[in-house]
Amino acid sequence: MEMNEPHQVMENCTSVTEFILLGISDLPELQIPLFVIFLVIYLSTLLGNATIIVLTRVDIYLQTPMYFFLTHLSILDFCNSTVTVPKMLVGLLSERKTISFTGCIAQFSCFIFFACSECLLLSVMAYDRHVAICHPLRYSVIMNGRVCTNLAVFSWGGGFLYSMLHTCATLRLSFCGPVLIRHFFCDVPPLFALSCISPFINVILVFISGSIVGLGSFIITLLSYTRIISSVLRIRSMLGKRKAFSTCASHLTVVTFFYGAIIFIYFRPATSYALVDGRLVSMIYTVITPLLNPLVYTLRNQEIKGACNRLLRYMSH
Repeated sequence: MEMNEPHQVMENCTSVTEFILLGISDLPELQIPLFVIFLVIYLSTLLGNATIIVLTRVDIYLQTPMYFFLTHLSILDFCNSTVTVPKMLVGLLSERKTISFTGCIAQFSCFIFFACSECLLLSVMAYDRHVAICHPLRYSVIMNGRVCTNLAVFSWGGGFLYSMLHTCATLRLSFCGPVLIRHFFCDVPPLFALSCISPFINVILVFISGSIVGLGSFIITLLSYTRIISSVLRIRSMLGKRKAFSTCASHLTVVTFFYGAIIFIYFRPATSYALVDGRLVSMIYTVITPLLNPLVYTLRNQEIKGACNRLLRYMSH
């Protein structure tokens, strides 16, 4: 795509007021098909996560800590997808694929907020499964209402503080052209690449804070599942083993997709960025994972299926 319009070329002495999002594809003939595909995915994501939110709030049999956290996960997926996908859809239908500087920073900030909160929440959900399987008799005492609320606040609050840290650090950068972001949203690596001054401090901050939050959450999740597997293997009954593993399989699937994509994007060597298009990997945790989460939890969870059937029967009467 050639950028010949006046607003698309800025002199180094001019402050940037808007960016150009390259989007998913440069090929004009793919814009409409991609729009239809991602619109269907986005609407399915909203419907799936909204269904889980409603079911876990209205069904009395789902008033447990696991579904309390699942509600928050669905809210985060709902928000995370909404931060990035609508703008991407607009870009697929528009010739002028721009986003204002303020809009870009807002998208950047909100994306980090929801992504970090989800990262922390996944580790909390792993701990919840650990307590449920390793300490079943004390589960209701350990994971009481106050503890669950505090853990949810910790996830959201941690995400907010993490977002504010990186937003303030990003605002110290100076953007003076070129204004082309080779991505479909204002993500961390492509935004840093446009800075007129060295983003070295920001990069170091991403690695340090990301290691503390991301890898810390991953380690908690890994340790929790190590204890879970150890406990399950001591169960003599094969039926008991299958039941225990089934309660964790959905969460483990979600964790694998989420952490795999995050680690690949933000913790790979800088020299490898040109080898694989980061847009494709970013779709995993911005578009695909929010869609898969409700599908995974619904298809593998008999309690969710039962709650859905009860709601449908109630609505049909």
